[in-house]
Amino acid sequence: MQVAVLGLGEAGSIYAADLARLGLSVAAVDPLVATAPEGVRSEDDVATAVRGAALVLSLVGGRAAGTVLDAALPAMEQGAIFADMNTAGPADKLLLAKRAATHGIAFVDVAILAPVPRSGARTPLAMSGPGAAQLQSILAGLQIPASTVGEEAGAAAGLKLLRSVFMKGLAAAVLESVTAARAAGAEEWIIDQIASELGPEGKRAVSRILEGTSTHAARREAEMHDARSFLETLGVAHPITDGAIEWLHSLSRPDPG
Repeated sequence: MQVAVLGLGEAGSIYAADLARLGLSVAAVDPLVATAPEGVRSEDDVATAVRGAALVLSLVGGRAAGTVLDAALPAMEQGAIFADMNTAGPADKLLLAKRAATHGIAFVDVAILAPVPRSGARTPLAMSGPGAAQLQSILAGLQIPASTVGEEAGAAAGLKLLRSVFMKGLAAAVLESVTAARAAGAEEWIIDQIASELGPEGKRAVSRILEGTSTHAARREAEMHDARSFLETLGVAHPITDGAIEWLHSLSRPDPG
């Protein structure tokens, strides 16, 4: 089976490498990455990467998702699946699905439900859209956990944003607590307290939050803007989301010093 991976950031590189190790023929493209992972064929443009692929995975970030889809669709074969794994609002995913349908391509809205570095390509997924059932069958054969959550694209995206409200709010609380405890000389104590509440993997979870939040602050801020827009369509108050956006924005601003 031939697969194309669009985007070789952290998640895209892991998916490309893991799928190649599972025995699939993997092509990838990313104008900002010079070298593809071992076992992955690097291509110069989107059209070349997707040509002949039965499955295309888009991991380029929500802001570039539409541009990449438009570049891929004319070169894809009828019956191929386009899996958009970027975080975006439900309405955005639905619009992408309609564009794919005009080219006879089955679109799948895919929500990644845990940090990809933890489990690689076997990270749990939620999926919706016209091609979700077909993609679930393919992933089951690869032992990748995935569940379908709706026939219309956007259903999975909505669930992902609801999860983001909790996860980014939790990260904000953890970082604020640890920063305050550091100033009070009690950093290790508070980390142990937080970890004990988060279960057997608590210490590792706290470490991921402390190490990864600043690195990915800009991307996570954009994700939380999508989450706030979704909550507004639901008519739900969003003070935690507002606070997380402000906090992430402060982390993503350049240091004036």
